[in-house]
Amino acid sequence: MEAGSLPLELWRMILAYLPLPDLGRCSLVCRAWYELILSLDRTRWRQLYLGYTECRHPNWPNQPDVEPESWREAFKQHYLASKMWTKNAAILETSVCFSLFRRRRTRRTLSVGPGHEFHSLGSALAMSSLFDRILLFPGLHEEQGEIILKVPVEIVGHGKLGEVALLASIDQQCSTTRLCNLVFMPAWFSPFMFKTTSGHVQFDNCNFENGHIQVHGPGTCQVKFCTFKNTHVFLHNVPLCVLENCEFVGSENNSVTVEGHPSSENNWAYTHLLGLIRSSPSVLPTEDSDSLMSLDLESRDQAWSPRTCGIVIEGSQSPTSPATGSPKAGSQEAEVGSDGERVARTPDSSDGGLSPSGEDEDEDQLTYRLSYQVQGPRPVLGGSFLGPPLPGASIQLPSCLVLNSLHQELQKDREAMALASSVQGCLIRKCLFRDGKGGVFVCSYGRAKMEGNIFRNLTYAVRCIHNSKVRCIHNNKIIMLRNHIHHCRASGIFLRLEGGGLIAGNNIYDNAEAGVDIRKKSNPLILCNQIHHGLRSGIVVLGNGKGIIRNNQIFSNKEAGIYILYHGNPVVSRNHIFKGSAAGIAVNENGRGLITENVIRENQWGGVDIRRGGVPILRSNLICFGYSDGVVVGDEGKGLLEGNTIYANKGCGVWMMSSSLPHITSNHVSYNGVYGVAVFSQKDGSGESPGGHVAQENFGEDGDATLWETELEKDDDLLRRPIATALVESNTVNHNGASGLYVQSSELLHVITNVIHANGDRGITVAQSSQLTRVANNSISCNHQSGVKVEAQCKVEFRGNGIYDNRGHGIITKGDSTVIENDIIGNRGSGLQLLPTSDTKSRSP
Repeated sequence: MEAGSLPLELWRMILAYLPLPDLGRCSLVCRAWYELILSLDRTRWRQLYLGYTECRHPNWPNQPDVEPESWREAFKQHYLASKMWTKNAAILETSVCFSLFRRRRTRRTLSVGPGHEFHSLGSALAMSSLFDRILLFPGLHEEQGEIILKVPVEIVGHGKLGEVALLASIDQQCSTTRLCNLVFMPAWFSPFMFKTTSGHVQFDNCNFENGHIQVHGPGTCQVKFCTFKNTHVFLHNVPLCVLENCEFVGSENNSVTVEGHPSSENNWAYTHLLGLIRSSPSVLPTEDSDSLMSLDLESRDQAWSPRTCGIVIEGSQSPTSPATGSPKAGSQEAEVGSDGERVARTPDSSDGGLSPSGEDEDEDQLTYRLSYQVQGPRPVLGGSFLGPPLPGASIQLPSCLVLNSLHQELQKDREAMALASSVQGCLIRKCLFRDGKGGVFVCSYGRAKMEGNIFRNLTYAVRCIHNSKVRCIHNNKIIMLRNHIHHCRASGIFLRLEGGGLIAGNNIYDNAEAGVDIRKKSNPLILCNQIHHGLRSGIVVLGNGKGIIRNNQIFSNKEAGIYILYHGNPVVSRNHIFKGSAAGIAVNENGRGLITENVIRENQWGGVDIRRGGVPILRSNLICFGYSDGVVVGDEGKGLLEGNTIYANKGCGVWMMSSSLPHITSNHVSYNGVYGVAVFSQKDGSGESPGGHVAQENFGEDGDATLWETELEKDDDLLRRPIATALVESNTVNHNGASGLYVQSSELLHVITNVIHANGDRGITVAQSSQLTRVANNSISCNHQSGVKVEAQCKVEFRGNGIYDNRGHGIITKGDSTVIENDIIGNRGSGLQLLPTSDTKSRSP
């Protein structure tokens, strides 16, 4: 009979009554029948799956209300897994009694319970043969002595889960065993409910309460649809173990401990487990399904061209100063500021829109250009982004700064892809860990892979620790893909003593301590995670911890998004760090790190905060829209700031405090609310600085300093060179709310080859400078007041600068100034104004 002879709806009603074997036979008739059988996925296949007492909902325990993509596929996977424990039965099932005429024996079913063939599990095992099925009927089955499994058997509870309880201590000494639909509790004489040292064990749809399970390599195990209540699973040197769709509740210690390097000796089940893992649906991302790191940001690509510091003195527009025409007599409104500073304003002028030309000047105008360009790394944004920020406008990023998906990152990084695809040690997939002390503990060169799990309401989710002091190439490794880790009472993920691996695509949030804590030479790859709403920092790196932190979203944490201290030295690149209640990145207590191409925005305190011996390298980052300063270099902070875009922060662009020796070069500092770059000599937190800016410590310690256990490494870093003097070099500082550069310091400072343009106050203000401040080869133009102002008792040397088109005087000085070979042209006031207290030496070109 052809399938097309009846309506499909009628065929589906008929086929819904067929048992599983008949459905299989019907699917082999022809292609039309095969497709007809497949169409029963939401009806007959769903009914078959849910009627199978040995399994639970395919998405239990994490998403039991979400239907699987295919009930037939879920049924197939569980059916194959339930038969996997007998894969080596082809060798063992043949009768040993007949040497000439071998025949396959039939599996027996032995019944245990009141009124049945056997009264105890021990007596049934004494009479069992290879691969027999022992059926435990409802009731409490308590064994008074240790049960030793010497032949492969299957022990199954009859009825609903919870009706059959087994109080026993089982030691497996055979090749394979399966236990299903049972409630395990420990016997009175031992906390171990089950242990094996060589064979393969399979648990399906069981509950374990208040005991221990131990598997020792080369033994293997497969656990599916089980609940562990205050139960500890020990896995020692296992080559492969699979825990899938399980629930771990109320552990007093760790729920799962993975210890020791995977055994090189494998039992018969190793290959079959690998095949089963690879055939089952994976949580590895695909290009279509991966949307974890997608952002609601418009992207546009802007090309960057290096800015020349050319100043054209003519009636037409110049590259840095678009002219608005020659001012006519009487059109200026002169204002006299404090200390006799003269500020000229015109009604139709804009930033930098003043022309020095007069009506009676010759037509042949002179063109003055400085002989250098701003060199260094290419800033991360194009010029059109750097226009005035519009109130309430959405942030638009160039496409080069939009985060890649996890799929894209894995395709680019072969090492990360190899880690994500590898399976060794313990695989924990789609499990729920809740309401206990610890989730997974990996130590002594153990290997564990965790995919699609939920860790919640624990003290910690995952700890990776190597207890030996001996260095070894086989470090602990964890692979964590697309897990949810939240509401932990300490850190979510903790790595220590050379722990490593891959942490990718996870959602880590609402933890009481750091989302990820990296210490003691641990070196993980942290990729494409969301780490947010933590009560402390997002990621902490300390005690010589390293790591590659790339392409993550780190936001809305109460302390620093990334906190580097005590000789931590990570590589932090292409992350989005935003909306934190403290700094975006904090480098403290001799912390280091290479911080490059990150977007650090909308943080409450400094975008990057460097203090107390921190020596990071900040290169090509976008630090913008902060509610305080862009970069804060605090007491004894050092480091290199190179090629960053520091834009539209409400405080200063860069704020340098006392005893700081940073090297600030080739940055674009614009549209910040106060100063572009401020150098302030007052100690941190000792008072209020000019402009109302209050210096403050912005993070608490993540614990007592004695607990960091620093083993200091004294390795040379070629990226860092000794700096004896604070240096501000080759930066573009423009359109900031106050002075482009403000100096109130008692230390040496070099300001060399910068473009300081169109700032809301002066170009450079030197309010205090007992040591020499050297200002050389800068372009200082179109600022709203004078180009430079030097207060009394300050020591400043001006050499080779171009000071053009400022709305006040070119240079106002009250202090000890040396003015050598500068171009001071086209300013609204005097070129050089010497006030009574000044001691100035001047020499023309």
